[in-house]
Amino acid sequence: MIRAGNTSRWYVLAAALTACAGCAVGPDYQRPTTPTPTQITRQPLASTAGSASGVSQQWSSNEAIAKTWWEVFGSDALNRRVQRALAHNPDLDAATAALKQAQENVAAQRATFFPSAQLNYSPSRQRDAVGTLAPTLTSNATYYTLHTAQLNISYAPDVFGLNRRTVESLQAQADNQRYQLEAARLTLAANVVNAAIQEASLRSQIEATQAVIDAQTKALTILHAQAKLGYASGLDVAAQESALAQARQSLPPLEKQLEQNRDLLAVLCGDTPDQAGAPEFDLEHLTLPVSLPQAVPSQLITQRPDVRAAEESVHDASAQVGVALANRLPQFTLSGAYGGSSTSFTHMFTDNNVFWTLAGSVSQTVFDFGALKHKQRSAEAALQQSAAQYRGVVLGAFQNVADTLYAIDSDARALAAADDAEKAASRTLTLTQKQQQLGYVNVLTLINAQQAFQQARISRVQAQAARLSDTAALIQALGGGGRVRWCRTERFALRRGAAPDFSSA
Repeated sequence: MIRAGNTSRWYVLAAALTACAGCAVGPDYQRPTTPTPTQITRQPLASTAGSASGVSQQWSSNEAIAKTWWEVFGSDALNRRVQRALAHNPDLDAATAALKQAQENVAAQRATFFPSAQLNYSPSRQRDAVGTLAPTLTSNATYYTLHTAQLNISYAPDVFGLNRRTVESLQAQADNQRYQLEAARLTLAANVVNAAIQEASLRSQIEATQAVIDAQTKALTILHAQAKLGYASGLDVAAQESALAQARQSLPPLEKQLEQNRDLLAVLCGDTPDQAGAPEFDLEHLTLPVSLPQAVPSQLITQRPDVRAAEESVHDASAQVGVALANRLPQFTLSGAYGGSSTSFTHMFTDNNVFWTLAGSVSQTVFDFGALKHKQRSAEAALQQSAAQYRGVVLGAFQNVADTLYAIDSDARALAAADDAEKAASRTLTLTQKQQQLGYVNVLTLINAQQAFQQARISRVQAQAARLSDTAALIQALGGGGRVRWCRTERFALRRGAAPDFSSA
């Protein structure tokens, strides 16, 4: 049995080491200083971001972003696509597994705060040498089976915080992975939204181009008939054939982009390209949020997951400095063993067959050619590097938001101008058709009016899609949602069927 006097000394030593473990060497983490501008843009933006087709967007300080922010575009098909992507995208699956791995590493390291225990049982069959050595057993048996069982317990008191700093580092890495997962979800949702908007834009452009091709084909047929009767010249026919060929030439690139965009949507949703399905997005079925959240610089740092991930990298580097410093200080270990050994399995812990040990050790590196010192300096340099990278990420976030705000303001003005240009081109084409029917202008003038209207219509579609895409980009730049739902949206007035009938010639 263990004597009370001996065990009391060990208890006192263990208590003293535990009391010393109240502090951890190395710097305690503090968020690095970052620029704190009073506003994102150089000058305050107008309260209303332009107006076109009866739609204007306003900045609202009370407007926040919903967790399912893509619902503000008012498309059930888009909602289904985003939800499927979030459920089946392999990149998200990989990011989720990486987070799980990091969390398990934290749990494994936390176990070092407690003693570890191991049970050991070792049976052996032996024969003692009887020529020069006497048998070691009291029974003088030459052949015997020896049963040995013991419990080993070891504990490393965290005197200088080595384990705590290691856990702190691993926890920061896990938090970094968590924010990276949030960033991946946000990026994936934004990519699906942008792909859906691009599909809608391409379909509208293809429809506009096809309408022009049909109209110019009809005009060419009429010109051939007029040429036979002497009312049109060969030059008029050749000009119309050239215009038709140019219109047809512009169609295949748009169709190629549409097919490739459908492949992208399928892969984002975790499907193969052959599972893309039929196109399902149209600009007239997408809504534009008319109330936009106002970017607040002080909140941006806590809202964007990429900024939070970069901050956790700084936290990790800070903890690693503590780990490097603790490795230069003495390391303490307490260990004990209790067991029994006997030639009979049932008598291992009876009579005098019990044995035990208590041990303590202290290790201190005395000379290592400066290895530990340089590792500490390396950790300190890594902390400076991560802090600088964090500031760079913050600056990039401010730039990203500012660029998007300027883009939205510019998009509104561009869409208003494109809308006016399309209306003007439509009126010009209608008047030109009437004048051509009355013989006041030739067919070349009509062709020019047709081409001008085609370009104006396509430009309006592209400007409309850019405004939707940049609205989604603003949500992404602000870090996604999770707070208050957006509530007000407005549909674009696409004026389907409003294009003039420019097939007459």
